[in-house]
Amino acid sequence: MIFALLPDCRRRSAVLVIFSLFLICQIALISCNPINFKSKAAQVSQWVTSTIGDPKTFNYAFNQEYPHVFLFTSEGLTTLNGITGKIEPALAESWDISDDKKRVTFTLRENLKWSDGEPLTVDDVIFTYEDVIFNPQIPTDWKDSLKIGSSASFPKVRKIGDRQIEFILPEPFAPFISTTTGASTNSVGILPKHALSESLKSKDAKGNPKFLSTWGTDTDPSKIIVNGSYKIESYTPSQRVVFRRNPYYWRKDSQGNQLPYVERIVWQIVESTDTIILQFRSGGLDTVTVSPENFSLLKGEEKRGKFTIYNGGPEFSNTYISFNLNKGRRQNGKSVIDPIKSRWFNTLAFRQAVAYAIDRQTMLNNVFRGIGVLQNSPIEIQSPYYFPPEKGLKVYEYNQEKAKKLLLSAGFKYNPNKQLLDANGNHVRFSLLTNAENKTRVLMGAQIKQDLNKIGIQVDFNPIAFNTLTDKLSNSLDWECYILGFIGGIEPNDGANVWLPEGGLHTFNQKLQAGQEPLIGWQVADWEAEIGRLYIQAARELDEVKRKEIYAQTQRLSQEYLPYIYLVNPLSLVAVRDRIQNVKFSALGSQKGTMWNKYELKVTE
Repeated sequence: MIFALLPDCRRRSAVLVIFSLFLICQIALISCNPINFKSKAAQVSQWVTSTIGDPKTFNYAFNQEYPHVFLFTSEGLTTLNGITGKIEPALAESWDISDDKKRVTFTLRENLKWSDGEPLTVDDVIFTYEDVIFNPQIPTDWKDSLKIGSSASFPKVRKIGDRQIEFILPEPFAPFISTTTGASTNSVGILPKHALSESLKSKDAKGNPKFLSTWGTDTDPSKIIVNGSYKIESYTPSQRVVFRRNPYYWRKDSQGNQLPYVERIVWQIVESTDTIILQFRSGGLDTVTVSPENFSLLKGEEKRGKFTIYNGGPEFSNTYISFNLNKGRRQNGKSVIDPIKSRWFNTLAFRQAVAYAIDRQTMLNNVFRGIGVLQNSPIEIQSPYYFPPEKGLKVYEYNQEKAKKLLLSAGFKYNPNKQLLDANGNHVRFSLLTNAENKTRVLMGAQIKQDLNKIGIQVDFNPIAFNTLTDKLSNSLDWECYILGFIGGIEPNDGANVWLPEGGLHTFNQKLQAGQEPLIGWQVADWEAEIGRLYIQAARELDEVKRKEIYAQTQRLSQEYLPYIYLVNPLSLVAVRDRIQNVKFSALGSQKGTMWNKYELKVTE
């Protein structure tokens, strides 16, 4: 999984200011409009979409964001069909699983090539797994999904022939094929040995492989070698990423025509969802994710704007708040979290009280305009592994009195001003972060601040830039509570990096990764370790009925101990210009407006 973005004034001056701002916005929209990005002589088929922040890396091994450039540029051995949910061949034309389920043999397609024309071979597959993923010096989240069994062993990789490669597993591992589905599920994508092997051998001044800093966003796009349907043509920070059709992409249509059909994709970087909607309505974007606050506006403009809003049902994602439960200390002895606040956050009754105090139904009605469902589990409602409340999953219905009783039973108390104090008289106050670019989350945070104030908790709500927030979560660990979301899918083990205690996205109690200064006294709670153990057990279980029960146990524990307090899951909605043909939309394959079947989309003028 990876991370799922007006003052009052006098009437006369307001008219002048609004009119001036209108003119400025129109000029900005015209100047930034991708329709004007190319000259008349350079007209090529293209479609334009958007994202709310700059990419953090062009090296897929280090990706922790969504959406990301690799949805356009990278593929794995297999892929996931966004409509059927079935795993299908990609770089591998077929695979075979032995009777004992411990050997998986893939056969690559003939004449595969990288975007620079170099052959893509079994050696690239071996390089990706042995030199990158299994390398202890490379902190990639791909590791977490491939750690097998209690010993967290990796599979062995063996070259059989020029086109065949065998993975030898230490024990049966049910989700193995799903780990090969590439960018379609944020899983392993094959990397080019000829372009990257030297960076693994070379060391920087600190003795770390130069691979750790290779293909950052300051890299010349022509140096970035890919195997997906598109390659990066250019990147202008805070403006756009332009993707150009990969002339060596392996897919062809039924008539033998080279795919993809569309020559170029422009990915506008617009750090405001409001501005994204303005650009879409002005004709500057061809696709846009439809959020609850703009659904009614866009729905009324479908015919005039010549676009269609597609509804894929509840998203394969979840939105939550989470407290920093990390009890570790820095090498200088300083605690990751203020010890006073750490005691609050690590008190179960405190987290449960917060869950009861958040009025999620009002959040659904007001912030989401009723366009969504209440989320009660880390596994999405549309997944076959989802364990529903009617079968016994704990649900935190809004109940302020219950929240207050829990706090009082845990030793908290109220002063005459109805402010919550801990047993030592400390005022209960913490900061809440989210990414400022996401208007929906900003509105959610504002409501949470109000809701918790009603039970005496002071929340300092601070929306910040997405990249700043993710840096705090993964690197500095300098945060107390945040609102974000994870992108999920059908296979729960795709979230192993969230639930294994040493996982790269185990954000509520993050252990620093390879190359980072280790923490002193980092602790794992019993329930936390049990969830990790169950994920390992579920991965080795091949009986689907038993797998579902194991994942049900993980959901029970998650809802009981609340490392994440789940909020609302919106419907998966996207608006697509009618000139974009061959759209096949679903919640599973929505990919935030980037379209899972991008290689077969056509543009008609």
